Amino acid sequence: MAAVSDEAAPPAGDRDPGEAAAPAGAEAPTHSGFIALAGRPNVGKSTLANAIVGAKVAIISDKPQTTRRAIRGVASGRGWQLVLIDLPGVQRPRDALTERMQARVEHELGDADGCLMVVNAEQGIGPGDRFIAGLLGGAPVPVVIAVNKIDRVDRARTAAALQAAEELGVADDIFPVSARTGSGVRVLVERLVSLLPEGPFYFDASQRSDQSQAVQLAELIREQVLARTRAEVPHAVEVQIESIDRPRERLVRLEAVVLVETDSQKGILIGAGGRMIKAIGSAARRAIERELGSDVHLALSVRVRRHWRADERVLDRLGIE
Repeated sequence: MAAVSDEAAPPAGDRDPGEAAAPAGAEAPTHSGFIALAGRPNVGKSTLANAIVGAKVAIISDKPQTTRRAIRGVASGRGWQLVLIDLPGVQRPRDALTERMQARVEHELGDADGCLMVVNAEQGIGPGDRFIAGLLGGAPVPVVIAVNKIDRVDRARTAAALQAAEELGVADDIFPVSARTGSGVRVLVERLVSLLPEGPFYFDASQRSDQSQAVQLAELIREQVLARTRAEVPHAVEVQIESIDRPRERLVRLEAVVLVETDSQKGILIGAGGRMIKAIGSAARRAIERELGSDVHLALSVRVRRHWRADERVLDRLGIE
């Protein structure tokens, strides 16, 4: 088991754990591969993926089921490239959407070179973690556990969480980390890089994600919806980019639609006097401007599409495999 460390580390995109592996001037072989992130909803997988990659490739929310796509984050160093698959929170399927999410989990695990299971030190190990550990027990690849959110607990609770993670019986190694502060992330990345087989890079070294721009921008809008809504509304919301236009340099015009399933959800998102949708649009515009580095004009509307989570055609159009 890894020792507890208080040392904060920069994201993987800003440093190179494999840098000293080859002698100066030698042509060392490159290593690349896929690491699947598994864990129950809301343990911090998306935050950890962003910390490892060094860029925002997955939106963050305190709502379960935030991640609906197997988002690939790409971290590259000298001679290595690590491709993270941020899987949807593992859960028992209940509709077409969660069935697709669960099928994607199983497919990506089968194709991965290693698995990183994330657990929450603050909440401790529970039935959901044991359920996932049971799924990973027969995995044909090494399993590493990250005990996340150690910045929120004292050393005694961290030690207890590490012990409980070891008792799950599936991990080759266990690392205490804080995705928020970066503590322990560097050592974790070094271990993940050691799992990669020899091979060429899958992506350009400067690329951080395989998501299309439209999907990335839609997710930034959905993140703002999640931040402002409660109960069933967050789970019933999806965002679709209708058009992206660049009428002149440093100006991007976006048209986007927020899909909901009922008229009452539409009313909540629009809000009294349109205040809610204006707040969502303003916050999303600022986030998109930071992402694109240009001014943004965002036209945002809300549309009811009843039972879209059970509609295979809608899921296909939204790119939820």
